[in-house]
Amino acid sequence: MRELWGRYWVFAHNGDLKDFRPRLHGNFHPVGNTDSEHAFCWLMQELAKSHAGVPSVEELTLTLRELAPQLASHGTFNFMLSNGQALWAHASTNLWYVERRHPFVTAQLSDEDLAIDFAEHTTPTDRVAVVVTTPLTTNETWTPFAPGELHVFVDGQRSVR
Repeated sequence: MRELWGRYWVFAHNGDLKDFRPRLHGNFHPVGNTDSEHAFCWLMQELAKSHAGVPSVEELTLTLRELAPQLASHGTFNFMLSNGQALWAHASTNLWYVERRHPFVTAQLSDEDLAIDFAEHTTPTDRVAVVVTTPLTTNETWTPFAPGELHVFVDGQRSVR
């Protein structure tokens, strides 16, 4: 987690960035020595350099569409990044998403003989987007990301911004 523009940002990375040790300056320093920490700090640094003030989700999406390929050129770079307002997800290899909304269904897990009735745990106004490397259920329609694709999710649904 890092802070930028008065908001907390969280990051998750799946992949391997070979020898990725970018020049970092300013306020973002890795905690540890992983490629994920370096990638997160570099993204935060570049976002801060690209925008003097708090940008819109649309502006952030455009900037991330420019930055993600630079990181992906170092290896496999599937990631999710969120500031609590939006979730950005980028696929280098395998990523899938599903959107859940009312009426919620019972989902059958793909790796266990277990079903979850989401209608019991939600309200009619709830919306949820789930992003994974492998689809988790067998009876929902999971949408694959194309390699190099970045999606943004706002309020539990994919945005077309």
